[in-house]
Amino acid sequence: MASLKHLFSPIRIGTMGVKNRLVMPPMGINFGVDEEGCVTDQLKAYFEARAKGGTGMMIVGGAAVHPTGLDLPKLPRIWADEHIPAFREMTDVIHQYDVKFGIQLLHGGRQCYHGKGVAPSPLPAQGVVKGTPRELTIPEIGELVEAFGDSARRSEEAGFDFVEIHGAHGYLITEFLALNSNKRRDEYGGSFENRIRFLLEVLRDIGKKTNSGFPVGVRINGDDFIKDGWVIEDAKRIAPILEQEGAAYLHVTAGIYGSYPPGISIPSMYADQGVFIHLAEEVKQTVSIPVIGVGRIKDPEHADRIIKEGRADMVSMGRAHLADPDLANKAKSGNLADIRPCLGCCLGCVHNVFQLEAATCVMNPEVNREYLLKGLKKVATPKKILVVGAGPSGLAVSRLAAIRGHKVIVCDEKGDVGGMLRLASIPPGRSEFMELIHYYKKELNNLRVEIRLNIDIDDDLVDSIEADTVVLATGSLPEMPQLEGIFDTDMNIHTVVEVLKGNVSLGDRVLIFGGNQMGLETADFVAEKEKEVVVLHREGHFALEMAANDRVFLIERLKRPNVKLYKGVSIKEFLPKGVLFQARDKEIRLERFEDMVLSEGSRSIRTLADFFKRKGLETHIIGDAKKPRSLLESQSEADELGRSI
Repeated sequence: MASLKHLFSPIRIGTMGVKNRLVMPPMGINFGVDEEGCVTDQLKAYFEARAKGGTGMMIVGGAAVHPTGLDLPKLPRIWADEHIPAFREMTDVIHQYDVKFGIQLLHGGRQCYHGKGVAPSPLPAQGVVKGTPRELTIPEIGELVEAFGDSARRSEEAGFDFVEIHGAHGYLITEFLALNSNKRRDEYGGSFENRIRFLLEVLRDIGKKTNSGFPVGVRINGDDFIKDGWVIEDAKRIAPILEQEGAAYLHVTAGIYGSYPPGISIPSMYADQGVFIHLAEEVKQTVSIPVIGVGRIKDPEHADRIIKEGRADMVSMGRAHLADPDLANKAKSGNLADIRPCLGCCLGCVHNVFQLEAATCVMNPEVNREYLLKGLKKVATPKKILVVGAGPSGLAVSRLAAIRGHKVIVCDEKGDVGGMLRLASIPPGRSEFMELIHYYKKELNNLRVEIRLNIDIDDDLVDSIEADTVVLATGSLPEMPQLEGIFDTDMNIHTVVEVLKGNVSLGDRVLIFGGNQMGLETADFVAEKEKEVVVLHREGHFALEMAANDRVFLIERLKRPNVKLYKGVSIKEFLPKGVLFQARDKEIRLERFEDMVLSEGSRSIRTLADFFKRKGLETHIIGDAKKPRSLLESQSEADELGRSI
């Protein structure tokens, strides 16, 4: 049993005692509010699930303090007294559990999606959000200071234990702090003292409008990771000032939209775990109040080690709490292997939100539906279910069906579980995909689900099982592009599957035809072997199956001398040892290539559907067998079927 005595030791934050050092930080999830911006049962159930899970401290966030600062359409609002009653209902629910519940106060500044942003200076955001904001006047700045203070007063009246000021990630307060976004020549711009003035006025106004001892934390960037942005020396300089002004804790993060490397502000699996902890560690040396560290921390043992080593006083685990609401209780009891892992794929939690959709999770499709599902009910009449295919969809549906009481048998013609995801875990930086496979294998073993591998699906097998229902989760295979001359060249032609399996030996110069996710990841895999790689993509955008911040990490990795990427490609002719194509109105001829790897999409494998139909068996087709698409979509579909079958 793991001993995480540092993570599960109590701590005081000002007047507030917290039972452990684990924090669920504020995350933009874009659900759980009504048309007036009041929180709904959807958000209450989402937080209640995680409060039950044993976390010491949770933060709603962010909540908009002013109409001009509404970052996302479904962001909670705290700018009017009408928002208090619904928040009060939510805090009453959460306070049934031993957890400290706070709310983050946010003004989105120029990074708001509504197109009417305001900012210290009329400069567009560095990334993601389009448009130029309007420059705030001095009276308007005073109005926003008051808005933060009034929102804190409402938060206290609504029953929150504390508030957190959002002074990070490129939102309004950050825009005042950083030289690249603040070009003012008045008392709010220029010198360090002037640029921090707005944040200090906000902190003071909150202190005036809340009761003595009401804890107020501040989230700041340790580094903006952008030219002329806020840096660690600035953070270390402001930290003791914030402590002197009454801040109860500091929450140290990093990055804004447009940071370099791209996507670092919301790090994907390409980034190191604990990527920002060094910043919290430096800030911690300048103050005596608690410092919270954050940055793709997903392993409780890692979190415990951070606290043990004195690098931070508390640890935020955001997306890990999406993947498993019971993270804290499982970690405290030593059941680390039972924790549903965050993969760092960013598909449900980040990509959905950037598309202005509700957040969810590949590993936990229950996210945003907790208020509807309310647990899994056992079936009155268990069935015997044959699941054909031990890939991600087959494993997911088997787990849920078994939890509900069905007898499940999984069969696969291959010799291992995981399907194409096992191959997807092979390229550099993608090994965490294997955590999904390991998790489901352990779960199915605990549920006594039988898995038969290297087995032919034929009449004898099916008749011997006597299944009531069949789930076809046989996945997909690489699609063969229909282009004249592609198979008449002298190049060796392979699929990405053959390359990643290691079944072929590639020459020194490799063409990859197709710039989808698998094509780019295979290019990365091949390029690391010091081969020259050229990717030809017929579409206008690379790897649209990936979350945007995950994709930019990958494309950044491919900016190396031995890799060239072309998109919007039109093939003119396949040559004996190369190809003639057009891209951006320029005709390009590539020669002396030995190998061509095909990655132009996938086609479903569902040949067994007719076989089961002839046998008169109720058959459900899910995952890539139904239609090749993202892991998020296939896992959600498996979840739905597992709950309803």
